[in-house]
Amino acid sequence: MARSSYLFTSESVSEGHPDKVCDRISDEIVDMVFKEAKKAGMDPAKVRIACETLATTNRVVIAGEVRVPESLLKRDKQGNVMHDAAGAPLVNPSKFKSVARRAIRAIGYEQSGFHWKTCRIDVLLHGQSADIAQGVDESGNKDVGAGDQGIMFGYAARETPELLPAPIYYAHKILETLTAARKSGEGPAAVLGPDAKSQVTVRYENGKPVGVTQIVLSTQHMDDKLTSSDVRKIVEPYIRQALPEGWISEDTVWHINPTGKFVVGGPDGDAGLTGRKIIVDTYGGAAPHGGGAFSGKDPTKVDRSAAYAARYLAKNVVAAGLADRATIQLSYAIGVAKPLSIYVDLHDTGKVEEGKLEKALAEVMDLTPRGIRTHLDLNKPIYAKTSAYGHFGRKAGRDGSFSWEKTDLVKALKAAVA
Repeated sequence: MARSSYLFTSESVSEGHPDKVCDRISDEIVDMVFKEAKKAGMDPAKVRIACETLATTNRVVIAGEVRVPESLLKRDKQGNVMHDAAGAPLVNPSKFKSVARRAIRAIGYEQSGFHWKTCRIDVLLHGQSADIAQGVDESGNKDVGAGDQGIMFGYAARETPELLPAPIYYAHKILETLTAARKSGEGPAAVLGPDAKSQVTVRYENGKPVGVTQIVLSTQHMDDKLTSSDVRKIVEPYIRQALPEGWISEDTVWHINPTGKFVVGGPDGDAGLTGRKIIVDTYGGAAPHGGGAFSGKDPTKVDRSAAYAARYLAKNVVAAGLADRATIQLSYAIGVAKPLSIYVDLHDTGKVEEGKLEKALAEVMDLTPRGIRTHLDLNKPIYAKTSAYGHFGRKAGRDGSFSWEKTDLVKALKAAVA
């Protein structure tokens, strides 16, 4: 039987965290390629991107496999597209470098150890493997296959307005609030740096979140004279603003910059890599994770698109009143279109039989890679804004971003299980 009273902790990291800098660059590249494809008249469904970024002191390395429009390819003096020894077209690095610099600048890095203008950027992107392409691309009667094998999980819980677990939801909200204050350049938060981490321990009573017992925040600051106590005076009002009223009590324990000074931050203080914050990106440890990262991948990669679909289905199940909590697992094989399995766990909160719901989910949404991309309209430049503060629990945008957060399947789901 599930415990009803307990403590649970989740962490988040800001957009200036070294790993998040890399996620941002990788996703800005995804967006740029989709924009270029549209301008060039290339079918966006043909775009392929698997872009990994590494960042360290004044150095960024971008690597991976891509299929991009000709406007992003290198040409010789006669204007012909250049190819490598394997016959794959060569990528022109200039636009990719520009995208990376703009991303670093937007985050706010203008420090001696990591500056958007002076850091060295190496672009090591090359053409997608033909062996992978033959399994993923459609041909004849073969539908678009999954870009990789794997398992993906979606989760939703009736704990916050966005049906996300409370610990990760509020860990994100603390950092979003502080980042907005820092970027406004007004007030005491202007002395904070881009790199930060938050962590909240939430107390549950009768299965519902009711308060926080521990708050952890480590944030970079540009004034090296500031003490931990000084930093707490700056950040505490923003943290209180981010959390629900009454959640902070006299017994709440604060850990603000517990190691003391935090001036050297970002990739200058610690190397960053794309895809190294998968629990921060999803449910903060409150739900299973299939292991696949999101950023830098086009939506043929089911690591990304099927995880979005699973969240979409779980959120609609809870929004439809069919359960208070829902975990959904999907599984795929590379080159195979249909999911191998659909699994539902309603955690003893369901109003409908789980086996019946599994069949209903397959009826209300086409869960092939093509079906997911079409239903959620994913072949768009909507990914950079997902790279920090979570891929879930966000408001769906007019530009098509966070379409997987909509609850427009409620009516169809209710009808399918009736």
